[in-house]
Amino acid sequence: MLTFNIRGENIEVTDAIRDYVEKRISKLEKYFDNNVEAIAHVNLKVYQNKTAKVEVTIPLPYLTLRAEETSPDLYASVDLVTDKLERQIRKYKTKVNRKSREKGYKNLDFSPDTDSEKPADSNELEVVRTKRVSLKPMDNEEAVLQMDMLGHDFFIYEDAETNGISIVYRRNDGRYGLIEADDQD
Repeated sequence: MLTFNIRGENIEVTDAIRDYVEKRISKLEKYFDNNVEAIAHVNLKVYQNKTAKVEVTIPLPYLTLRAEETSPDLYASVDLVTDKLERQIRKYKTKVNRKSREKGYKNLDFSPDTDSEKPADSNELEVVRTKRVSLKPMDNEEAVLQMDMLGHDFFIYEDAETNGISIVYRRNDGRYGLIEADDQD
């Protein structure tokens, strides 16, 4: 069952908007097992140029669904992001179910496939290249410079201060993000 956490930036989340978001995104529940409970984190943004952006994140036990869409109409953005999430689910549910069965998980994220869909191409997620790298100790700024110099969208390195593994990446908005690995000792 989905519960909702809906926030608005530069917009008041009215009951009508809340009802529409919940109605549209709740349609995704048909893909989940009955025992899966998840929170749909929905962020609504309206910009000065009157475009509306909808971001939805749904963390599940073995998978996190995330999509965002921007359009001139808030309701259209909700529809577009829901369609994108549904395509994402359809694309991955066969593989997620197969992997879950292989690993012996009892509670699958998605309900069994009741649609008569064509199964996903088994080569679609095949690793076609492996690359070995030696991680050099550096700080965040040097890692961003290395990433830009190589023309990549991400760069993995050893943080010189913490000796931990970190990744810098280029976000869709052109700014940079940082992922720090957490030791599981």
